[in-house]
Amino acid sequence: MPTPPTAAACRGSLHLAVAVDRPDAHEAEAYEADAYLEPALLAERGALDFVTLGDSFARPGPDALAVAARIAPRTGRIGLVPTVTTTHTEPFHVQAAVATLDWVSHGRAGWTVDVSTTEAEARLFGRRRAASREELWREAGEVADVAARLWDSWEDDAEIRDVPTGRFIDRDKLHYVDFQGRGFSVRGPSIVPRPPQGHPVRVVDATAPQARETAARYADVALVRVASAERADAARSELRGLAARAGRDPGTLLVFAALHVDLGGGEHAAEPGHGGGPLPTAEGPAYRGGPVDLAELIADWHRAGAVDGFHLTPAEPRRDLERLVNGTVALLQHRGLFRTFYPGSTLREHLGLARPANRYATLAGEPS
Repeated sequence: MPTPPTAAACRGSLHLAVAVDRPDAHEAEAYEADAYLEPALLAERGALDFVTLGDSFARPGPDALAVAARIAPRTGRIGLVPTVTTTHTEPFHVQAAVATLDWVSHGRAGWTVDVSTTEAEARLFGRRRAASREELWREAGEVADVAARLWDSWEDDAEIRDVPTGRFIDRDKLHYVDFQGRGFSVRGPSIVPRPPQGHPVRVVDATAPQARETAARYADVALVRVASAERADAARSELRGLAARAGRDPGTLLVFAALHVDLGGGEHAAEPGHGGGPLPTAEGPAYRGGPVDLAELIADWHRAGAVDGFHLTPAEPRRDLERLVNGTVALLQHRGLFRTFYPGSTLREHLGLARPANRYATLAGEPS
């Protein structure tokens, strides 16, 4: 069984991501591509790893995955990570849509795995009643598992596109996954060829206890909402310990601290209580202060080996994202703590994650 690495061993490149939450559905710009494209381009200018696009059946608005596909051709390096719930959706369709996003973005796709917990959301579909969080997160884990299997169901060289013979694929390099879960079964193979990244990046908010096992087993990036470096370090150790017990290399699980940030104070010192760390709020830990102080907080937590990176949600998207990129990120770059250019073209390359081997090609003794 793999052994969880120490904090010192975990310390590596700093990673940064930002939420590009959709405007209120009643606002006209909620359905305009530029409302999402402009902040994504700004984040890309700062060389951030990825942007997340929130989504939920609990409120009206455009589909985050479709929005990500719309802005993908207009961006060049930034990772695109929409939220897609595994509740009331078909696992086969989810994986195909995420794989398609990876293709149209040339390997920059991710997926925030989430669940829908309310009875009101269940009534939208009328298929079943709302279930417990424990049950929903177990199901989410199975969906994440079968998605990876379906992404592997095409070997990388399964497409031959032989025009003279009219053969598009080598059928010997397509595989049935024959997955049987508690609530669904999937035979496969996928209808979409294996994505450029092999497996698009999976992100899980692991703050809720019910989500931690799923995050430890299947996430590439786990988000934790904690108000101190010590708690972040403890959460990271717990997640990597769970990953090791599941037989996974814990070093392949990146843990980001998720913070709400309000940079309306400009260059003024952080409010009392925020200088040493965020304050807990109903929405999670919140930092309120200036870009310089935020850079100090990020640097301190990362130097302590508490986290691999940060996922930041701006209080006021336009104002705070601009101050984040032009202030906080620029200062971190000046200090040599954050990159000034992308190390590769795919999201996995940004995050320092290897492209997974194809499990079926490996079993057949063929190169992946």
